[in-house]
Amino acid sequence: MDHEAFASSTTEGLAVAPGMGPALEAARVPVVQTLVDARVVRLSACAAALGAVTGVVAQLLVRLIGFVTNLAFYGRLSTHLVTPTAHRLGAFVVIVPVVGGLIVGVLARYGSKAIRGHGIPEAMEQVLLNQSRIPPRITLLKPLSAAISIGTGGPFGAEGPIIATGGALGSLVGQFLETTAVERKTLLAAGAAAGMAATFGSPVSAVLLAVELLLFELRPRSIIPVALASAVATGVRLTLVGSEPVFAMPNLSKPSGEALAIYILLGAIVGMFAVWVTRAVYAVEDAFEKLPVHWMWWPALGGLAVGLVGIVAPRTLGVGYDNIEQLVDGRLVGYGLLTLCVWKFVSWSVSLGSGTSGGTLAPLFTIGGALGGLMGGVVSRFAPAVGVDPRIAALVGMAAIFAGASRALLASVVFAFETTLQPLGLLPLLGGCTAAYLVSCLLMRNTIMTEKIARRGIRVPVEYHADYLDQISVRDGCQRHVVALAADDTLEEVRQWIASGAADTQHQGFPVVDADEGLVGLVTRRHIFAPSHPPTREIREIMRPDPPVVFEDFSLRDAADHMVRERVSRLPVVSAEAPRRMLGIITHSDLLAAHERRLQEMHRPERTLEIVRFIRDPGRRRR
Repeated sequence: MDHEAFASSTTEGLAVAPGMGPALEAARVPVVQTLVDARVVRLSACAAALGAVTGVVAQLLVRLIGFVTNLAFYGRLSTHLVTPTAHRLGAFVVIVPVVGGLIVGVLARYGSKAIRGHGIPEAMEQVLLNQSRIPPRITLLKPLSAAISIGTGGPFGAEGPIIATGGALGSLVGQFLETTAVERKTLLAAGAAAGMAATFGSPVSAVLLAVELLLFELRPRSIIPVALASAVATGVRLTLVGSEPVFAMPNLSKPSGEALAIYILLGAIVGMFAVWVTRAVYAVEDAFEKLPVHWMWWPALGGLAVGLVGIVAPRTLGVGYDNIEQLVDGRLVGYGLLTLCVWKFVSWSVSLGSGTSGGTLAPLFTIGGALGGLMGGVVSRFAPAVGVDPRIAALVGMAAIFAGASRALLASVVFAFETTLQPLGLLPLLGGCTAAYLVSCLLMRNTIMTEKIARRGIRVPVEYHADYLDQISVRDGCQRHVVALAADDTLEEVRQWIASGAADTQHQGFPVVDADEGLVGLVTRRHIFAPSHPPTREIREIMRPDPPVVFEDFSLRDAADHMVRERVSRLPVVSAEAPRRMLGIITHSDLLAAHERRLQEMHRPERTLEIVRFIRDPGRRRR
């Protein structure tokens, strides 16, 4: 057979032989997988039910924290969430956080070590390493340990443990049902988003937080269940708690241009502080690692620091949501802001570094809000003409420190809006949080959420962008010049042709066609030269019949996925309109070559418009 002549004739396509039906149907699989199907509908129904359950669980956890707080600080039986600030224990208040730390340490050692920390990094680790499988006991032990830690004065918010508990519930549901790893991840993220939404009444920012910290993607198959869970959980909260914003503040006025510039500068400063806070927290954690005592006792040592700080600054004890509200409505000013910022940071960083159970959102909001309010108050006092509102400055500081520490930019902006319902704060929030995000990206490699995971050698996705291979069709990335072998060729003929070193003999695999140029199989160079095959055998006897194929209107991502499923390194390309004809072939080398353009677009700077010539001849580019 004249292989070179045949190669030139195949440019216009080959007829695919009968029997290719199963392969063609298999090739269609990628199209089905990219659509929202019945499984997504079922997953969405599960996520909605999960949102309802998590909404109730969130309120129960808040009640449990209230019960522990009332019992530990006031000696009464009540589930109403109160602040420990008004306690009458005097110096004996030091004992309460120490006892709470001892209990958490025992639960961690004899229950599960995974209850330590603030929950989100641990959930991220399960997503990245364990296919979103969280042990069932975490579903009970995490909220219990958090309620004890926070209820005994721990300077944490209830939202972190609730987010972790919702994620654990979602993972548990995904393990009971027959789900894929991706579906379990979606349920985990749905439970976590529902937990945040049920705590703060912030459904949109909860979805954004799930996308930025847990899902690592934005696809209909994942975003729909997560959004439904968040919406349902918020509905449960509205029913049980009401519709008032979590952090109520007076109506704001529209900021001036000068004030907006100050808010953006303030966000940048808070961003630098967020970097320092992140490093300080992990420095404290490293210091605990060097202590000559078992880690079970560390939470008690952290509780000692909490109690000592609580004597000096009682406002630092407990969840501190009332502190945040006083920050953004302007009731807390001056020296009170300074002491709250400093002592809350000391108490929280030592306690969190000790490995107790608690969250990071509320403490960060308190520290950032106090810092922002303090700087805003200074500007307002010494430059009143600028028009800086200390309340907006506190709001920007609150959101900017979380944006800088976690790099959840959009979640931070929307969260501050949803919890205050002040639309005129959106513009300062966007500018300030973006400035903090920029500074954080410049100065810090990992975030407060990912540093612990990165230290364990786990790579966490930090950029979410469209798959480049999904933007290129197979017809644009395949080789049109196809070299095929005849089914009735003998191995001796083919081996001699390859040994001759003629053009197109270097390929590692070849399509096989019959006398009518219909595609009947695929054969590799390894099989052609296998010693076990005598030279008199025909190609049809050693080829892989009914080879997998790919349609020309598929994307290169579809082709790559199909190669993985079929465990092949090349696929014949057939026409979508006439699926019995072969138009080319695509190999793994073609997939790699497709990235060359992406690299050029990213790293090759060029000037596409020359200003001087354009001014002299504005019609130059139209000719």
